[in-house]
Amino acid sequence: MTRTHLFDLDGKIAFVSGASRGIGEAIAHLLARQGAHVIVSSRTRENCQPVADAIIAAGGNATAMACHIGELEQIQHAFARIRDDFGRLDILVNNAATNPQFCHVLDTDPSAFQKTVDVNIRGYFFMSVEAGKLMREHGGGSIINVASINGVSPGAFQGVYSMTKAAVINMTKVFAKECAPLGIRCNALLPGLTDTKFASALVKNDAILKGVLQQIPLNRVANPEEMAGAVLYLASDASTYTTGVSLNVDGGFLS
Repeated sequence: MTRTHLFDLDGKIAFVSGASRGIGEAIAHLLARQGAHVIVSSRTRENCQPVADAIIAAGGNATAMACHIGELEQIQHAFARIRDDFGRLDILVNNAATNPQFCHVLDTDPSAFQKTVDVNIRGYFFMSVEAGKLMREHGGGSIINVASINGVSPGAFQGVYSMTKAAVINMTKVFAKECAPLGIRCNALLPGLTDTKFASALVKNDAILKGVLQQIPLNRVANPEEMAGAVLYLASDASTYTTGVSLNVDGGFLS
């Protein structure tokens, strides 16, 4: 029997934003274990260097790179460095996101609104544009946007965040349609409630958590590693005919 190597990423260059912890860290580790050289990124190099070091210690290949995706100049600088250091990019995982305010929609602070839009929409868009330009030069690649189930069913007191994630879902379809002739696929991951620092306001509040779990058929919170497997599928040759898809990994919440 011949083994399949559909999930091998040998020789691939992958960029994972927001990879210093949580879902991004889990994704970076799995892509590296499958053979990719992973560019581990977050707002500061000090935060993502330990993840890159851990990947290298485990026998993988990784580079730490600072990039605040809410700042266009930092995005441009990061991709100029990728071009200089690697000459190509095969996989982009837009994972970095922000949700600075947990409140009733009528109490939204304008600065919190702007920050959320700048990172979650503008950041994802221009990260994808820069990645797409590199991918176009080398015959294609895979862009994976980490959206959220909130983009389909808005979370309570997470109005602006939910709106931006809905935009990411539509953005994914835009890039999928326009970039398919270039060999570039674009898909979205929609995580459900996951045990991360980002979701600690929900996970660590017993009253809120009890109510949320009642809406999840699997009746538990996900681990970050459970999101990484879906990203591996979307990044690898196992999904060569998959583009424009929003993949729910939510324990059945949206069922």
